[in-house]
Amino acid sequence: MKETKIVLPDKEIPKQWYNIMADMPNLPKPPLHPGTLKPVGPQDLSAIFPMALIEQEVSTQRWIDIPDEVLDIYSLWRPSPLYRAHRLEKALGTPAKIYYKYEGVSPAGSHKPNTSIPQAYYNKKAGIKRIATETGAGQWGSAMALSGSLFGLEVTVYMVKVSYNQKPYRRIAMETWGATVHASPTSVTNSGRKILEADPENPGSLGIAISEAVEDAATHNDTNYALGSVLNHVLLHQTVIGLEAKKQFELAGDYPDVIIGCCGGGSNLGGVSFPFLHDKINGKDLRVIAVEPISCPTLTRGQFRYDFGDTAGLTPLLMMYTLGHDFVPPGIHAGGLRYHADAPLICQLYHDKLIEAVAYGQTAVFEAAITFAKSEGIIPAPETSHAIKAVIDEAVRCKDEGRQRTIFFNLSGHGYLDLTAYADYHSGKLEDYAYPDERIKESLARLPVIG
Repeated sequence: MKETKIVLPDKEIPKQWYNIMADMPNLPKPPLHPGTLKPVGPQDLSAIFPMALIEQEVSTQRWIDIPDEVLDIYSLWRPSPLYRAHRLEKALGTPAKIYYKYEGVSPAGSHKPNTSIPQAYYNKKAGIKRIATETGAGQWGSAMALSGSLFGLEVTVYMVKVSYNQKPYRRIAMETWGATVHASPTSVTNSGRKILEADPENPGSLGIAISEAVEDAATHNDTNYALGSVLNHVLLHQTVIGLEAKKQFELAGDYPDVIIGCCGGGSNLGGVSFPFLHDKINGKDLRVIAVEPISCPTLTRGQFRYDFGDTAGLTPLLMMYTLGHDFVPPGIHAGGLRYHADAPLICQLYHDKLIEAVAYGQTAVFEAAITFAKSEGIIPAPETSHAIKAVIDEAVRCKDEGRQRTIFFNLSGHGYLDLTAYADYHSGKLEDYAYPDERIKESLARLPVIG
């Protein structure tokens, strides 16, 4: 029998996270204070983050210890399995070897608890009672609601309105774990009220939801803010994925030639690729590909410059590939990946040509998802399906060239709470929407000018 899944015992859960800041040839430029445009210090972040996470955010130490309490909860689903996609390979008729790490085995059904668990832990230790956060498609909100229930924290989630309506099951999951969920923009915060006054039918965006969550946290002493992507400490926590995968590839006697991950804010791509990028930085021949939607093409069509992380301009300015902080992606896009920018770490690596990027329309993405589901059995989340489309393209290229390569991707979550998107695809409701150049130019023209 061919080996299909490579499973590690609980004792092989990584005991440390890997910090790529220790090895990057160029570190990202420092975040800037939104008022003074000076580099931010720990005191500027302490109103919304516990000091332990602030220290991780700025650390250049290569290895960061994972607390025992976090490891104990990780063991509910970690280590996650690495699969060899024999049936997909056969369906494609490719000589390529395809592997995927399956993060859908977590209680929340995605990779997001890898960081929500430690974030809840550090906030609980700091005496915080409540977490305010945002979510787009709902994976992060679900993960944070789960973590709040495990650590006895209240959780308030500002969910992008279009996803709130498209994905009711994510909202129900959050509420089942005890979270309060608002459709953003709301009338609960000053930021939300201003947006609604200007546009009562605004479909929402991650930038708007972040503004509301940050304002909530900053105006309540017992509340902190938690973010599911973009920031350095978030990508740090996700490296458990790649670290486990390296051990599993050793057991398989193989190593990836190409690593592929969907990319919205960057946590999934960073988690699966950073431990391998360590090898590339040190001379290993390896390609890493970020995959995004053509409706929110941050790496492929954005500009590399300072921008706010949110719509209202409450957050520090970060050096990112951005479409502009007031960018509002179209509501027709069924998946997540709707953030206006990407993690500074991902952006710097892309700028330094250590990673590549491609963008696809959603109809081709769902075609790829169905090909995967019919061969491997798992219905993937729409976000992950972007990566699957790139995997299939790479595998077909191997077939055309008659070359065998090892392709590895992160199946970052299952799609069983996203079946409405599949229903829309089957009924022909989904359309491809490439964001117009003139709209991107308009949004970028409103970016702050940093001398």
